[in-house]
Amino acid sequence: MSPGPPTADPRWARPAFLALLLATGVLYLCNLHASGYANSFYSAAVQAGSQSWKAFFFGSLDAANAITVDKPPAALWPMALSVRLFGLNSWAILVPEVLMGVGTVAVVHASVRRRSGHGAALLAGAVLALTPVAALMFRFNNPDALLALLMAVACHLVVRALEDGRTRWLVWAGVAVGFAFLTKTLQAFLILPALAAVYAVCAPVRPRKRFAQLALATVALVVSGGWWVAVVELWPASSRPYIGGSQSNSFLELTFGYNGLGRLNGDETGSVGDGGAPGGGGRWGETGWDRMFNDDIGGQISWLLPAALLLLVAGLVLTRKAGRTDVTRAAFLVWGGSLLTTAVVFSFMAGIFHQYYTVALAPYVAAVTGMGAAALWHRRRETWAALTLAATVTATAAWGYVLLHRTPDYLPWLRWLVLVGGLTAALGLVFAGRAGRRVVLAAAGLGVAASLAGPTAYTLSTVREGHSGSIVTAGPASTGRGGGPGGGGGPQNGAPPGADGNGPSQNGGFPGGGPGQDGFGAPPGADGTTPPGGAGTTTEAPGRGPRGGGAGMGGLLGGTDVDAEARELLEAGAAGHTWAAAAVGAQNAASYQLATGEPVMAIGGFNGTDPSPTLAQFQQYVKDGRIHYFVSGGGAGAGGGGTGRGGGSGTGAASRITAWVQSHFTHVTAGSVTFYDLTRPTSDS
Repeated sequence: MSPGPPTADPRWARPAFLALLLATGVLYLCNLHASGYANSFYSAAVQAGSQSWKAFFFGSLDAANAITVDKPPAALWPMALSVRLFGLNSWAILVPEVLMGVGTVAVVHASVRRRSGHGAALLAGAVLALTPVAALMFRFNNPDALLALLMAVACHLVVRALEDGRTRWLVWAGVAVGFAFLTKTLQAFLILPALAAVYAVCAPVRPRKRFAQLALATVALVVSGGWWVAVVELWPASSRPYIGGSQSNSFLELTFGYNGLGRLNGDETGSVGDGGAPGGGGRWGETGWDRMFNDDIGGQISWLLPAALLLLVAGLVLTRKAGRTDVTRAAFLVWGGSLLTTAVVFSFMAGIFHQYYTVALAPYVAAVTGMGAAALWHRRRETWAALTLAATVTATAAWGYVLLHRTPDYLPWLRWLVLVGGLTAALGLVFAGRAGRRVVLAAAGLGVAASLAGPTAYTLSTVREGHSGSIVTAGPASTGRGGGPGGGGGPQNGAPPGADGNGPSQNGGFPGGGPGQDGFGAPPGADGTTPPGGAGTTTEAPGRGPRGGGAGMGGLLGGTDVDAEARELLEAGAAGHTWAAAAVGAQNAASYQLATGEPVMAIGGFNGTDPSPTLAQFQQYVKDGRIHYFVSGGGAGAGGGGTGRGGGSGTGAASRITAWVQSHFTHVTAGSVTFYDLTRPTSDS
């Protein structure tokens, strides 16, 4: 069993900790502006929330509150408050995400330090900060950054509760999970079985009190995560925005369907495609025990995953004879159990899955790595511990070589340096019990350097590039089959789009979509095929970085460039209308909203498949003069695109609205885009 932290901090501890946080902040802030508005889907909602408190509360896509994003709004709130303070710009949107990354590193450091000492805490913090997918998502505006922070906080608080049995720590852990639910719904609950089981068995209080404390924590979770849900469900539907991603305007349906069980079994009503079967290939890639290590996922998260698994086993072996309430073992079980449960679900879920989801694993990998390495280091004079350390470094170096070999044109010398350096360090660690202190420290330092060289290189490649669109990946451009910086790729086999990046990969087109930017279907323009900005003077939407996630399929995957003429047309006619325009698909609408600053209605939500508004509702809006223009072209719901039950394949509400507009209103062209003026019916209407 490894000892607890020293009673007095060494003089270098605080400066080293502050240096870690400063370095993380500087790294994540570097070149941040290159991502522009990042995922314009969420940036549009942030803009709306900065203009309307009602939109802020519900997470609406526009300030006029037509429809919400398909997640609860907690992740939007910090960004919206930042934009209210500093105005709408890339930094105001993304700096809160960077601060979440720094905060997550601080939480992991604090938790590891309490049980394993300062050296282990610094290692854990460095592992987390240099994980490529962490460097990606803590610089991006998807909900995953806040989710990772809250999950790390929950684990830390449970470990604190296991130290002294105080109820308050467990209650606050419940609050953290509750707010994580308001960030990304049921994904927040993946670690609950591990946390509850460890506390129920290992807490230093009597069984009756343990279960009473767990009950109180459950109440705290329900209250902190359920208050918003209760308000939304009780609020009259006629006076709030439609719940995006649902088919019945219900957040509960969204939670347990599209964002819940559908993610596990692939049966996601409202998505424009299906998933795969466990153990086989599907639209979201291969499922199975090795999913976290495959070509799509491996370079994002798995660099230290073999080490974490080996060190988790080693930590549990070291503490096997400890008493029931041993906190060191409990800490391994909390962080390791969270790692295993999340990784297993990610590996076998058949529904929507993307590479960047794996940022949720990063805090767990980091904490287990730091604690396990420290535990073995303290026992390094024992042969088995020295051999285990050597085996861990060997496995990490060998796996790093494999991952780097998958991108043979990217720093080809680095994989050999990692392999040779790791094997040399492992050889030195084998003799840790007999070699001199300097030799052992040199071997340990070389082992750490070899283990972190690969992910550090991928992280530096990540921060050098801007990232935009719905599907983003870390590392060099040739990483995996899903593309590189900017998220040019996605799931295998032409995966269909969804609100958080549920779109096709470079390996297959979307039905009806031709090749376009990054291999996606070309975004629609005047005739549905000309990319906006393809002719005339254009103004690039700040939401698009240099390697965007694709503006394909009518802007389903990322924001499109907006012509200066188109922007001027919408701005000039916005006065006197609730919505300056309406467009099929949220990314399509978001581009025009961010460019003009005026509300733009997203017909059909993200995919264009949500039944909102209905044709009758849209006709009433037009009759009342609330919508000025309709943007030609759009997403799957506009026809010829989707297969979802929510209205794709030209049979849904969005398709009927499109057909009605085209047959009843006069079209005008601004730049390369065709608009229909809903205040000017055709002569035969």
